[in-house]
Amino acid sequence: MDRKKHSVSKDKKLKKKEELAKKKAIDETVRTAAAKAAPIEEFPSFLKYERNGLNLQLEADLGEKLSPPLKQYIQDLLKLNMEGPFGPDEWPAEEKKKRRDMVSPDARYIIVREKNLSQDSKFSSDSNLGLSDHHRCAGLWGANGGDPVVAFVHYRFVVEHDVPALYVFEIQLEQSIQGKGFGKFLMQFLELIARKNNMKAVLLTVQKRNTRAMAFYTQKLRFVVASISPSRWQDTLTGAEMTYEILCKTFDVEAKSILEEGTHLGAET
Repeated sequence: MDRKKHSVSKDKKLKKKEELAKKKAIDETVRTAAAKAAPIEEFPSFLKYERNGLNLQLEADLGEKLSPPLKQYIQDLLKLNMEGPFGPDEWPAEEKKKRRDMVSPDARYIIVREKNLSQDSKFSSDSNLGLSDHHRCAGLWGANGGDPVVAFVHYRFVVEHDVPALYVFEIQLEQSIQGKGFGKFLMQFLELIARKNNMKAVLLTVQKRNTRAMAFYTQKLRFVVASISPSRWQDTLTGAEMTYEILCKTFDVEAKSILEEGTHLGAET
């Protein structure tokens, strides 16, 4: 009997040691990826997008190093694109949160600039966007010595339920470049960055009201509602329906079992 107890205790200690080693390896994977200031520069051929009448240049930036004009641009584009999906009740608090998230040391950015346009032609091509959009683009014209910014991505390397993942915090495009395949290109690029840095999944959050975005991710890009999304667990526990979904795309069997199928999540869910 004593031998049996000793064997069980030994097995528990061994399992615990293996779990700690695995967690340490995962944390190190994410730290290694997050230590890169410009992961996109490992893919020079992806830093230009010249299709469907667009001529775009991608560059890297860091949340803690964003210039004041770029910060303002990001805030303005977020409000333009997201105030509607969040609604007037949720948006003020969400806007404050996004402003804090924007400058986090963990935040990695893809900044997208439109090449070879004069200021006059830019205003002409954006004539359907309204005066507020003209003012925003004009204010960002030549910021940091570059061409006008027309889109940005905010992403981070994280650990989600013991899965190393790339989390897309924001992907925002101006209306003038939407519907031309560039959003799909950006998401495929992010997936490539995730795989290159040994991440096992890509995650993002979408407002349920944003039906166009939901269809884009789930139908065109094959994302699924993650097991950690509120609709998969919180609604049944509290009876409350949240206004967003967490979507994911996984790259291996273990990540799929956790983030898609919901196995081995433990007491947290």
